[in-house]
Amino acid sequence: MTTPLVEMDGDEMTRILWKMIKDELILPFVDLKTEYYDLGLVKRDETGDKITVEAAEATKKLGVAVKCATITPNVQRMSEYKLHEMWKSPNGTIRSILDGTVFRAPITISSIHPAVKNWEKPITIARHAYGDVYKSVEIRVGGAGTAKLVFDGVDGQHEEVVIHEFKGEGVLQGMHNTDKSIRSFAHSCFKYAIDTRQDVWFSTKDTISKKYDGQFKAIFEEVFQEYKEDFERLGITYFYTLIDDAVARVIRSKGGFIWACKNYDGDVMSDMVSTAFGSLAMMTSVLVSPDGNYEYEAAHGTVTRHYYKYLAGEETSTNPMATIFAWTGALRKRGEKDGIDALQQFADQLEGACFDTLGEGIVTKDLAGLMEGVTPQTVNSAGFIGAIRERLERRLASC
Repeated sequence: MTTPLVEMDGDEMTRILWKMIKDELILPFVDLKTEYYDLGLVKRDETGDKITVEAAEATKKLGVAVKCATITPNVQRMSEYKLHEMWKSPNGTIRSILDGTVFRAPITISSIHPAVKNWEKPITIARHAYGDVYKSVEIRVGGAGTAKLVFDGVDGQHEEVVIHEFKGEGVLQGMHNTDKSIRSFAHSCFKYAIDTRQDVWFSTKDTISKKYDGQFKAIFEEVFQEYKEDFERLGITYFYTLIDDAVARVIRSKGGFIWACKNYDGDVMSDMVSTAFGSLAMMTSVLVSPDGNYEYEAAHGTVTRHYYKYLAGEETSTNPMATIFAWTGALRKRGEKDGIDALQQFADQLEGACFDTLGEGIVTKDLAGLMEGVTPQTVNSAGFIGAIRERLERRLASC
């Protein structure tokens, strides 16, 4: 390696797996160079979450990052970790700074068939990574009163609409988006479609949300005109439909396309797609910014239940595949950007070793009940990573 990766460490069981993956599958084979940031909840609290911003800025500078899963604290976590503040999602902060789009796609193997029987190819979820409920503000209404949405422009523009006349207690939420971010989202989706030669489906609910969702629809149509000739040349298509119609179409489809969704829609639909293909632990996730920066991570959380078992000294069988593929994605992209073929080839061989292991039926517990045509051999996390290393060494020895 010549240029470092930005390495963002995380929390709980995924943090344990992170070290195991580095020690067993990367450091023995790669002259790894990283700029390290500890995004574990304790360190974020100690730094007032400044370390998350620093990691995102480093990604803009170095171009490629790999991130471990992290905790987004709730009330329970506030007490458990004795936090100074209920810090926002680090993923949300990073996405906002990079102004990127999250692309999530399942890792598929022949012995695990999708729950939707007609799905033949992976479905990639393109999730807008800015705004919506992740940047919203909220009010707990204590009693009767009038709620208004107000905008005061610096040019003197004033708009005011009544949201609701409360007769009693309730809740309020205000969310926003920007034309700049929506436009970046559209560009990222169309560029990724051209790179991967896949159709793009985009869905919102503009019949109900005529201004907010309607703006997404209008900007996508405008931006698509810049890519229309390339789409026609490659024989790929773009179309817009309502989110409820899209869900029905997706279920009836054969897969093999990019489904572009607003932030919250993408969050929910990516979990649905990954589970239908087998397991949330078998899903890749990459944040792509319009200016060509990449941040790779697992699509799942910190596996808290397994972490508590681990702390109690119990054996765990946690699936590390998504975290391994975060590393391979980042190493491959670093190799592409720096022109290091050997680094790209190593990433390919490590992924191949993962597939070799699964193909022989060596699996973690979450996959054992899903496999068909193979007699699964369930192993713990360390055993699974060890099995991958054995097959990786064989592959590298034969190169």
